[in-house]
Amino acid sequence: MNRTALALLLLSSLLLTAPAFAQLEKITIPAGTPEDKALQAISDEPDAQKKLTMYEDFVRNFASNPMAVAYGDWQIAQAYQTSGDLEKALSYGDKALTARPDDLDVLVSQTNVAEQMKNSAKVVDYAIRGGKAYNTALQQPRPEGVSDVEYAARLADAKSSNKSSYEFLETAAFNTIVDEKDAKTRMNYIERFTPAFPASRFEEPVAQYAMFTLGQLNDSARLLSYGEKALAANPHSMPTLLLLANAYVESTRPDSLAKAVTYSQKVIELAKADAPDADKSRRLSGGVAHSTLGYAYAKQDKTAAAIPELQSAAALLRGQDDVAYATALYRLGWAFGKTNKIAEARTVLEEAVKIPGPLQAPSRDLLNKVNAARPKGK
Repeated sequence: MNRTALALLLLSSLLLTAPAFAQLEKITIPAGTPEDKALQAISDEPDAQKKLTMYEDFVRNFASNPMAVAYGDWQIAQAYQTSGDLEKALSYGDKALTARPDDLDVLVSQTNVAEQMKNSAKVVDYAIRGGKAYNTALQQPRPEGVSDVEYAARLADAKSSNKSSYEFLETAAFNTIVDEKDAKTRMNYIERFTPAFPASRFEEPVAQYAMFTLGQLNDSARLLSYGEKALAANPHSMPTLLLLANAYVESTRPDSLAKAVTYSQKVIELAKADAPDADKSRRLSGGVAHSTLGYAYAKQDKTAAAIPELQSAAALLRGQDDVAYATALYRLGWAFGKTNKIAEARTVLEEAVKIPGPLQAPSRDLLNKVNAARPKGK
């Protein structure tokens, strides 16, 4: 690194020297120091292997200077990353973090290496550390002796200069949540993500993944609690309303079916799925809401009200989503059978059994029961 680059790094760090922003300072080596001269010699060396050896000597020679050690180890980590030795890159990056635990630049580099290694646990670890460091530093009170105007200016500069790093870490953590197949591990990531990235750009989808995951874990109490909190924060979120409605329609709580009805009706109102300009997302949301509403009515023994809702669901979901469509058909067949409309039940169930997926076997079983109730053709 040349003197000009080091001077720029020093200048940027001076803007963040107040205690409130200590965690967001950049690694800097003051110009003219022995460390600076050593780095200049390394920068002038064209051979990559010799440069790597010189960085290792640099770390040993300036072991008493945590900033120099962090910088040297970070450069070694980047060299190994470039050469493809990701294990060593991660190891030396961790050494840099030992000296500078909350340095966003190093945490971004480590996250990038962990992503290349497809090490999801490490990606989340580094991203969470960075998110916490950023928010902790920016939420500290105004130091004594610093005016409100000066404090606001420093705060704005700290946010601006570190925004891209923070958003990279936020995105990396979110993508890891999305890609994680194990429900228990995914929920662990979600629970760590939320406090590290408050008011996240991904707040709503993270809440939906949390509810979906808790459903997979059969933790209905946490699912409903989490969902109600998410809904309080965003009362018009159709995905959250749908997930809650589906959870309540399967719940045994005394008021669960009433809530399933309320939330399903809210989605139907918001989606306007029958409107000429309704896109696939709105039609799917509306269709699922009609399906859940019809099922809730049927479970309340309001079968006459359930059937038109389930018919609307089937009409909206046909060609949109096979599982949702099959679910609506199964529920409609069940409602028809419950009212002894055997021919109608047979018709929809015969269509349902043609759709591969989780509802195919239950639809076949229900169709067999319908056929047993009255022979086909009679």
